[in-house]
Amino acid sequence: MKSTIAFSAVIALSASIGCAPARENNGAGGSSGSSGSGGSSEQASGGARAGGSGGSSSSGGAIGQGGTSATSSGGTTTTTTGAGGGAGSAGGAGPAGGASGGAGGTASIGSGGTAGSQPASGGSGAGGGTTVAGTGGSAGASGTGTAPCDIYQAANTPCVAAHSTVRALYSAYSGALYQLRRKSDSKTMDVPVSSAGGYVDISVQDTFCSGASCTISLIYDQSPKKNNLPKAGPSLWMANGSDEADASKGQIKVNGHTAHGIYVDNPGSNVGYRNITTTGLAKGDDPESMYAVLDGTMYSGTCCFDYGNAETSGKDDGSATMEAIYWGNSTQFQKGGAGKGPWIGADLENGMFECDTPSAVCTTNASITWALVTAFLKGPSGNTMGIKAGNAQSGTLQTMWDGKRPPGYTPMKKIGAIILGTGGDGSNYGKGIFFEGCITSGNPPDSVDDAIQANVVAAGYGK
Repeated sequence: MKSTIAFSAVIALSASIGCAPARENNGAGGSSGSSGSGGSSEQASGGARAGGSGGSSSSGGAIGQGGTSATSSGGTTTTTTGAGGGAGSAGGAGPAGGASGGAGGTASIGSGGTAGSQPASGGSGAGGGTTVAGTGGSAGASGTGTAPCDIYQAANTPCVAAHSTVRALYSAYSGALYQLRRKSDSKTMDVPVSSAGGYVDISVQDTFCSGASCTISLIYDQSPKKNNLPKAGPSLWMANGSDEADASKGQIKVNGHTAHGIYVDNPGSNVGYRNITTTGLAKGDDPESMYAVLDGTMYSGTCCFDYGNAETSGKDDGSATMEAIYWGNSTQFQKGGAGKGPWIGADLENGMFECDTPSAVCTTNASITWALVTAFLKGPSGNTMGIKAGNAQSGTLQTMWDGKRPPGYTPMKKIGAIILGTGGDGSNYGKGIFFEGCITSGNPPDSVDDAIQANVVAAGYGK
């Protein structure tokens, strides 16, 4: 969005603004996507299966069966007595004691000790353990150990995009999370996870950027689709393309690990990311779902801080041509939710909506007061959408909307680009900090959303 004068001009031109008008108990399967936002698959369970049991003398073996490497054993790398977790103690919630957990905990997630404190590794082994070896703590709780994309995969609604600057979103992922660019010489450096299924290895950034300024030049997609996010190219509102986010900003602690989010504070900068040549993204009225973990104290007052499915053109291609999470308190197109906001909304192009009725206040869509937020947008086929939000540090999800789409937004006409920090037409008034998010193929049941929320909480954001 632009200034007040520009806004008026844009609205007079049929709202051509870019933003459009502008984790895990074995849950029961959700309801059919056609009957609500709950899900398009009734056969999916809530997520991971019961974990394996840790043996008192079993060797580590392959990842997901005790240790985190072929040489670790029972929580230490030097013994074969299975220390940690106790003989026969319960494994994690992953398919076999956690994807990188097991008797003795994982080597990739820092100290665990307490139940379910290591979601990023994908395995809530027999307790936790130190990053080197450590002894096991109490058994992982509530099946929160598998990573978000493992949970989605088990529900037959796989991730087609998985972006994070904080942690692995698959329990077996061991690659780079993002790429840095050093301003002084334009050299780049990939920042990986510290180990498979683990958190960011921030020492790589600290070393590469020591005494220099760095930006985040690429956010890697952890899914097999490889829908990486570079800075956005030219668009309606950013004719020369966007800027890369300052890598030093958006700092946070997650389970004792320092990380940096994607920091967007437009205008003043033109930060935004977009991939216009994606693979596997929903198009037309195909079903999808998405979530993001966001800073709860920084948000847009207008259009748009978005994450989701948008136009490839960088222009307003008309109502229903995008479907993205909107984070802010704009009332330009919808009277908003309860209170003064901010709210989680659905940017559907030519409108950011908190429910289906632009002329009314969406009383079910509560203002957000949490420091860290988990935001969900459910996009089944047909005239249904769902919006959910949760405290990323504790508790369960709250349904903000589950019902019809606004008039004129069915069937959807999704195009399949991915945006972050900007709107569909490149609107450059976004404000927010993004830490992680996924987009799926298909709309999972509500039980899977609950499992994702439990996983995010167990990740230890802000701790």
